[in-house]
Amino acid sequence: MRGRRERLLSASLTFAAMSAVLVAAARCGGGDYDPLATAVARAGHAGNPEASIPPMCYAVTAGGANGCWTCHTIGIGPNTLADHDLQRAYSFSDAARRNPWTHLLEDLSAAAARTSDAEILAYIREDNYAPLRKALAARPDYPGYVPDLDLEAGFDGEGFARDGSGFRAVRYKPFPGSFWPTNGSAGDVFLRLPAAFREDASGAPSREVYKLNLALLEAAIASPSPLPKEGDAPPAEAHAGREVEPVSELLAGFDLDGDGAIEPAVTRVLRLPARYAGGAAGVPVRAWIYPRGAELLHSVRYLDPDRPTLLSARMKELRYARKVDEPDDWAIARAYEREAEEKEEGQPPFHPGAPEVGLRNAFGWQLQAFIEDEQGRLRLQTAEEHRACMGCHGAVGVTVDHTFSLSRKVPGAAGWRHQDLRGMPDVPQAGHAEPEVLTYLRRARGADDYRGNEEMLARFFPGGALDEAEVRRGARGGDRDLAYLVAPSRERALLLDKAYRALVRAQRFEAGRDVALGPATEILRVVEVESTGLEEAKRVYLDGRAHLAW
Repeated sequence: MRGRRERLLSASLTFAAMSAVLVAAARCGGGDYDPLATAVARAGHAGNPEASIPPMCYAVTAGGANGCWTCHTIGIGPNTLADHDLQRAYSFSDAARRNPWTHLLEDLSAAAARTSDAEILAYIREDNYAPLRKALAARPDYPGYVPDLDLEAGFDGEGFARDGSGFRAVRYKPFPGSFWPTNGSAGDVFLRLPAAFREDASGAPSREVYKLNLALLEAAIASPSPLPKEGDAPPAEAHAGREVEPVSELLAGFDLDGDGAIEPAVTRVLRLPARYAGGAAGVPVRAWIYPRGAELLHSVRYLDPDRPTLLSARMKELRYARKVDEPDDWAIARAYEREAEEKEEGQPPFHPGAPEVGLRNAFGWQLQAFIEDEQGRLRLQTAEEHRACMGCHGAVGVTVDHTFSLSRKVPGAAGWRHQDLRGMPDVPQAGHAEPEVLTYLRRARGADDYRGNEEMLARFFPGGALDEAEVRRGARGGDRDLAYLVAPSRERALLLDKAYRALVRAQRFEAGRDVALGPATEILRVVEVESTGLEEAKRVYLDGRAHLAW
């Protein structure tokens, strides 16, 4: 244990030295927009060692209101973390018992009221992404991710970025609860595989090979149960496999749909080849594991009530993740063991890296993120702000290779386009019979962990009782869709935008980046007892899954 800590400390000192160079460069760079200045100026600032614990974990669960089940569940596949005990107990270190996310305890209504509708609409419709790209491209001393997706160029009919970057838009079902637009933000996701996955065997670019490899990754990640692979026994007749966009079995050299023929176009994968295709023919296909070099780009945005997708031009945050290593199953299991040992010893989580290059979890992912400065320009997050990303992407049982989006992708061609909830049904989680939104509302007894979304309570809990028939309208077979269930009204969207703008002006993200319209009442200020009360109420659930039953 000590040797590992010393190696990580050495890495951190190296990054600290690099930060000093960047600070000096920032002072000489000129101009009034330096996206790196805040992060490098706060290099060495310890901050909250437990920032990876999200605010939802401080929710009051009295009476059996359980939103915890969505993240904390049994271990699935290579993610062997069975953390459902966190539904039963607030297993916090002494340092984490006082809730640091005090913004949720504040009343931001007065600050929001000082902003007019016209002012907030003008603000959220400004582009702060292109200026970030330009500013970072002019910094050769910066070693981190320079956003290379040209959003202004847009995407073609198959969801591929028109700029030739290799990114492809992913349309997915948002994770339940805090990630629904009604609770504050909209978001989108883009995926890119390394160049070898985009080339044929001769090294020439090939969209058809890339589509095939993306389909194989989709089938490997988003299938609720592992698909049989080349050399395995044939799939059971009841196994439906994964719907994908039309891809060529000829390029795969493998019978993907199991019908005994190699065909030029199939739309279902029942069996996976041992390896990817084309230039990536040497890379193994692994169930529920991304290949080394995979990249995910995720923006968190304000709510534009006049855009059907709700996605504003302005970003609250830009998050980037790259799979820099691909540990085997043994290494993954050992990483979980180490995490448990450190927690038992009372050590806070430690993630090597620095803001300039991102922080790395124990499972091969390196994460880096940007957030608004007081003027609304995107800046590199500080080390403490980065740590807030690491809990959900490294220490919860529900994730699929420590990510959320691709496992929740709309199947096939309909899922390869820019995010849009319209027309998307509220399908169940894998292994569930009831739609996911309905299940969440039942178990959490509200539309968020703090039961403070009054608009959703009024819509779906009239008189205090859940109107299940109204919620089912958004499910498969109903007359509405997911957007109907989880999109806010225009009034609520603008109020949430204004409240968040107040947080941006304050620049105190160490106190949280989630907003509530009025102080959240069902959240603990201090954790004084161990039990959540959910065990006693018989409201613990072991069936939470990221995968969906489309």
